[in-house]
Amino acid sequence: MSNKFVNALKKKPEEHITKFHMEDKAGSIHDRPSRKNTKHIGGYFSEEVSKQLRQIALDEDSSVQQLLGEALDMIFHSRKKPTIAQKITN
Repeated sequence: MSNKFVNALKKKPEEHITKFHMEDKAGSIHDRPSRKNTKHIGGYFSEEVSKQLRQIALDEDSSVQQLLGEALDMIFHSRKKPTIAQKITN
């Protein structure tokens, strides 16, 4: 008696990973030229924080990334570090 779940578990994970990564890797959304030489910074916050931040960006015709750059520069300034975040995001 053959169980399809047992058979699936017998396959090597590499078989699936290789197939997935071989498919159209050049067209990945993560390979954008604007993201070259940059690093993602993030955190987990409540839904209310997310909504409020997006609403401010909408009200100010800005973006969440620009607001985060502004916030990071405020942190840097308060700690007497160079304000460099907005130069990168603009």
